[in-house]
Amino acid sequence: MRTSVVDVGSNTVRLVVADAEDGVPLPVHTAKWRLRLADHVRPGGPVPEEAVERLVEAVEGAGRTAARWGAAGPLAFATAVVRSAPNRQEVLRTVRARTGIGLCTLPGEVEAELSFLGARRWMGWRAGPLALFDIGGGSLEVAFGRGRLPDYVASLPLGAGRLTHEFFEGPDAPPPEAVRALRRKVRHQLRDVASRIRWEGPRTAVATSRTFEQLGRLCGTPPGRRGPFVERRMHRADLREAIDCLAALPAARRSELPGISAPRAAQSLAGAVVGHTAMKLTGIRTVTICPWAIREGILLRHIEDGPSWWAEMSRRDEEHTVPPEPVPLRIAATT
Repeated sequence: MRTSVVDVGSNTVRLVVADAEDGVPLPVHTAKWRLRLADHVRPGGPVPEEAVERLVEAVEGAGRTAARWGAAGPLAFATAVVRSAPNRQEVLRTVRARTGIGLCTLPGEVEAELSFLGARRWMGWRAGPLALFDIGGGSLEVAFGRGRLPDYVASLPLGAGRLTHEFFEGPDAPPPEAVRALRRKVRHQLRDVASRIRWEGPRTAVATSRTFEQLGRLCGTPPGRRGPFVERRMHRADLREAIDCLAALPAARRSELPGISAPRAAQSLAGAVVGHTAMKLTGIRTVTICPWAIREGILLRHIEDGPSWWAEMSRRDEEHTVPPEPVPLRIAATT
């Protein structure tokens, strides 16, 4: 069985085409399209029409690529940047009408659950009680569990892109008071969630997402060319030093640092502050950078629970997003 997943994030649209062999999703092709929605959408603001046009083109391209690799219509979802937009209904309807792909959004708590499932399968049962942190552009997902699925999940509006817009506007290195203000906000919003994780006492902690991957590289983890099976562990003390390094530079120069890409350079500081604060409040000193997360979690649920699971998720989203009389976006049809 060949299946594909399309992940519409704050910066990119990512496609994974995978075969299911003995219940394990084995990737056969991956691709990505630069989107940079976060550059055009203010936190909680609408997705502008020109950004929706680029989104349509990227999803359409992902669908064509999946078909060329022999996969059925992709399981397509968008994360917080679309989920929190006031014109979400119109965006989803436009993508569906223009591409034939049923793009949907998932609640943050469901994203946390699926990321936990992917991380659990990657880490295995030897990991024991497991805590997960996932920093996206618009939200931070946290989960804890002892089994296949988490016992506790939370989604907080602490995404790296969202907080960069709020605290670090401008090309210059941010003033120390702005970094302190961001840390205070993160501490306040994470307090109750962190107390729960600390009380649960995880044996293993994992971090997923491109933000954590790049921060891990900055903190000395092996580069991606070493492959996914090399262990990558990031220490809290190293992340604290990374914050000082990032804060001393203007956003444009952070991409000169190891692991930090130009598209994510601006939001790397906010991501580092969120990651370090989460680790400190939960008492976690080391996290393992896990290559499996939400996309693999979706593939696993699709393999194990069948197509009806995704159909139900899409139906629930459509019931909450499609109004009786939608107002379509004014986007000219492509020729």
